[in-house]
Amino acid sequence: MQLKKILNIPNALSFYRLLAFPVILYLAIAGYEQAFAVLIVINLLSDVLDGLLARLLNQQTEFGAKIDSIADMGTYFLVFLGIGLFKWDDFAPHILSFGTFIALLILALLLSVIKFGRFPSLHLYSWKIGGYIQGTFFVILFVFGFFTPFYYIMIVWGILAFLEHIVIQLIIPEMRTNARGLYWVLKERQTKG
Repeated sequence: MQLKKILNIPNALSFYRLLAFPVILYLAIAGYEQAFAVLIVINLLSDVLDGLLARLLNQQTEFGAKIDSIADMGTYFLVFLGIGLFKWDDFAPHILSFGTFIALLILALLLSVIKFGRFPSLHLYSWKIGGYIQGTFFVILFVFGFFTPFYYIMIVWGILAFLEHIVIQLIIPEMRTNARGLYWVLKERQTKG
């Protein structure tokens, strides 16, 4: 792999999220809610920027997709930790829907590790849109507070995206990046078959 291809702005943003992980983790565990909120919002915004810049600057790489996926998982973990530590009272009445959301996310990740030996990097449209919706919800949550109607939009979209992700992993023989969605995977299978 050429060093020039991996040294780019989108990958630098993903690396930032990886490097910020232990700092944000410490802030959460130490109970520094405001500092945690500031850095988790920066993480969420940098996640939006890295994908957008990769597409705009034509700097999408397999390596970038992998580190972005790892950084995404770290950010998800931190958000869920922050919810558990700082926002649990808001989520307690919605434990069934939120538990389903988390369970399907974990199932999608575990299925990939079990079947392919690595974390997923499909980058489905539904997953990307869901990431934007979730990121926006989490920014609103940590900056302004819990907003119930938007919470349910996030949960429904997320559950559907996770189910699509799981179905695609059951269909494809090997992990790949930028699969787009179930429609395209099935169409590709049909043309090959």
